[in-house]
Amino acid sequence: MHTLIQEKRADIAALCRRYHVRQLEVFGSAARGVDFDPAISDADFLVEFGPDADPGLKDFLEMKEALKAVLGREVDLIERKTLEKSRNYIRRRNILGQAESVYVA
Repeated sequence: MHTLIQEKRADIAALCRRYHVRQLEVFGSAARGVDFDPAISDADFLVEFGPDADPGLKDFLEMKEALKAVLGREVDLIERKTLEKSRNYIRRRNILGQAESVYVA
C-alpha cells in the first residue's frame, strides 16, 4: 500500500465511520505502491457499506469527494458487491486478488 494511503488512514477511518462503511479496500497502483505516481495516479477503492447504511447516490458521491479531498487526488470508488456480481471474471479476480484492507469496522 502506498505511503499516501498509510499516512491518511486516520482521516479515512473517520470518513468510513461517517458514511457507515463496513470495509474499505484499496487496489490498483495505490495498493501495489511501486508503480504509483504521486503526481498523476488516482486511488482506487472498493467499499462495502454496513447493514445499517442505506447509501443513495448522493451519499456515495459525497464519500467519493471526501476521499478525494483527504488524499488530494482523483478517486475511483466501486461498491464491492457490484464488482462481485461482475460478469467480467478476469477483472473481478484481478481486483479482488490485489485489494488491501484500509478500514474494517
